[in-house]
Amino acid sequence: MNENFDAGVGAPNRWKFIIGGLLIAAAVVYLIYSSTAASAQYFLTVQEVSAPGVNVQNRDLRISGAVIGDTIAYDPQTLTLSFTVAHIPGDNDEIEEQGGLAFVLHNAVESPSAILQVVYNGPKPDLLENEAQAIMTGRLGDDGVFYADELLLKCPTKYEEAVPEQAEG
Repeated sequence: MNENFDAGVGAPNRWKFIIGGLLIAAAVVYLIYSSTAASAQYFLTVQEVSAPGVNVQNRDLRISGAVIGDTIAYDPQTLTLSFTVAHIPGDNDEIEEQGGLAFVLHNAVESPSAILQVVYNGPKPDLLENEAQAIMTGRLGDDGVFYADELLLKCPTKYEEAVPEQAEG
C-alpha cells in the first residue's frame, strides 16, 4: 500500500464537482418553474369569472359553460362566432349529484345564474347548439367579453342513445 497517500489531495476537485452539480440542479429547477408559470392557465367557472372584484383580465383562462342556443351568431365572411354561456359547476361530483351533465346543462340554460358573452374566430363547430357544454381557452377582455382562442364542445344528449349494445355470444 502507498503510505504517502494524502486524503486532502482530491478534496478541491470533489468540491468543484459538487458546486457544478448544484448549479446545474438550480438551473433545471429554475427552467421548470419559469416554463410552468408562463404556460399556466386558470380553470374557472362562469360564476367565478363574473363575480365582482375578480381580476382575471388579460390572463390565460379555461372556462366551461352551457351554450345558450338562441344567442349563437356566426358570420361566415369573417369567421366570427359569438354566443353566450351559462354557469355550470366545475366539480364533476357536484354535476353527478345534480343528476348528470345533460340535466345540469339543461337547467343552466333554462335558468342561468351567471352568463358570459364569448367571441371566437374560426369555423363554426358542428356540435355548437343549445345546451352543449363549451370548454373555451382564451382571455377575458376589459369589456367583459371572453375572447376564445380554442373552443371544444361536448353534447351529451347526442350520444345518450348512440351507445351500442353488447353482442351476446
